[in-house]
Amino acid sequence: MLVAFPHLPEIVVEVIFSFLPLPELRNCSLVCKKWYQILNDENNDVWRLHCVQKLAEEALKSDLLSSCPTYKAKLRAFYHAWNPNDCSRNIYIKPNGFTLHRHPVAQSTDAARGKLGFRSGRHAWEVIWEGPLGTVAVIGIATKDMALHCHGYLPLLGSDDQSWGWNLVDNHLLHNGDSQGNYPHLNNAPRYQVGERIRVILDCEDNTLAFEKNYEFLGVAFRGLPDRQLFPCISAVYGKTEVSMVYLGPPLDG
Repeated sequence: MLVAFPHLPEIVVEVIFSFLPLPELRNCSLVCKKWYQILNDENNDVWRLHCVQKLAEEALKSDLLSSCPTYKAKLRAFYHAWNPNDCSRNIYIKPNGFTLHRHPVAQSTDAARGKLGFRSGRHAWEVIWEGPLGTVAVIGIATKDMALHCHGYLPLLGSDDQSWGWNLVDNHLLHNGDSQGNYPHLNNAPRYQVGERIRVILDCEDNTLAFEKNYEFLGVAFRGLPDRQLFPCISAVYGKTEVSMVYLGPPLDG
């Protein structure tokens, strides 16, 4: 006996949805209330099976994605992670898909951008520096026009008018090749400790960039950002250092 698709058991619909391309799932969510409810559950088999197909087992089992509480959130983070085709030749993306590794190349500064940039909305992502900082370790944002490699040990991110960065080594803000002052705006602000999660907050509606550390808002770092596609970015100089990036979605206020 044939069963009409809308009347299939929910668990069967979930399995079928798990084989559809992600863009098609949005269209499916608009078909009827039942399908919308199925796809609105971010921890059901649709998103779990997509995660299993796309994400490395290492990433799913590690604590790296602990800030992504659902399968859909983990999948979204993967599609926003470092771009293996948009990084310095001295950097490669590890099999987990979220962590970059810088080769030990002398007299070189190397950078990487995320897969997706932003021109509207509000966005947050975490950056975790998992190795020594070296003399320069910068996190922030950049347009597609920022160079991803330069000679010497320099704050590449923030060295031109296409990038904005926070050097974790000396707590200086950098843009257009100049220091924009100390950050955060505290007397004797603590330095970054390897392994801490820094939350980057880009507000394309207010044209600002801010940071959080240990769930403490550190204040707005940059204002007046341009109306351009802005990408998560880091630049590093220390050989064998590793940096992870996990996209979180819109930041939670309060």
